[in-house]
Amino acid sequence: MQEHPLQVEVKANTKLKVTNLTKTRKSSDFFWAYLMIAPTMLGLFIFYLWPIFQNFYFSFTEWGAFGQYEWTGLDNYKRMLEDTNLIKSFKNTGIYIILTVPFGIFLSILIAVLLNQNIKGKSIYRTLYFLPVITMPAAIAMVWKWLYNSDYGLLNYLLSIFGIKGPQWVSDPKIALYSIIVVAIWSGIGYNMIIFLSGLQGIPKSYYEAAEMDGAGPFRVFFNITLPLLSPVIFFVSITSLIGAFQVFDLIFMMIGKSSTALESTQSVVYLFYQHAFVLNDKGYAAAIAVLLLIVILIITAIQMVLQKKWVHYD
Repeated sequence: MQEHPLQVEVKANTKLKVTNLTKTRKSSDFFWAYLMIAPTMLGLFIFYLWPIFQNFYFSFTEWGAFGQYEWTGLDNYKRMLEDTNLIKSFKNTGIYIILTVPFGIFLSILIAVLLNQNIKGKSIYRTLYFLPVITMPAAIAMVWKWLYNSDYGLLNYLLSIFGIKGPQWVSDPKIALYSIIVVAIWSGIGYNMIIFLSGLQGIPKSYYEAAEMDGAGPFRVFFNITLPLLSPVIFFVSITSLIGAFQVFDLIFMMIGKSSTALESTQSVVYLFYQHAFVLNDKGYAAAIAVLLLIVILIITAIQMVLQKKWVHYD
């Protein structure tokens, strides 16, 4: 039965009105959505994105007195090729990363697995392990600096009981960096432990029940079930830990004196940036160091993103 032309026109107008109403609602939703995220986006641009662009521009300049600067092109980057202090700082940072990141992740996983079991007082243990995370880094550094003191520190006192003369933990260039690494691992375990705990609690118990029925031992269960299913969390922690290790500064600044003989052997890239930016007033070169550090972090993070396809299991 053929419809009347008037009915066809009414249906067309109705569809047009519904379509316009839908578009209006979508436009309104987009408006309010962008309005809600505008403060965050504005803060992100002002405090993060704009300083990055500004720092990149300053890396091509040389600064003088009273905030005056002039364009020098690639001079700061050419200078980095001959700067032995920069090479040593990258070496120190590399040693710091190689030791803190793997050992920190390993210990965090181990403690998280233990505290995920049905043991008495596990809430207390979790709190104790997490306490360093909510403690100011300056306070942690000062306490450990006292423990490391070669004259009246607790560690050397305990060694003296057994007739052992303790070393100069933070003033000996040979061991000062490793002393800082111990503090870094100790203070970072709690944060990573909480993340791994959340990952462990997200693994279905049916996998463990099936493994128990098959007679699998604890080590086989850990390496064949827990680690593969925990790999996305391990990947996340490895990226955040690596970026944080590249930016180490506070422990070195608080524990190593400016006139210490161990400063050169413990100086990180960020500490060298601080020296040039705020002590030597060489802000142009400091900006170039920051740009180089950003590039290195981006490259290593990109490599991690590519390699994660071979060992991270999301199923």
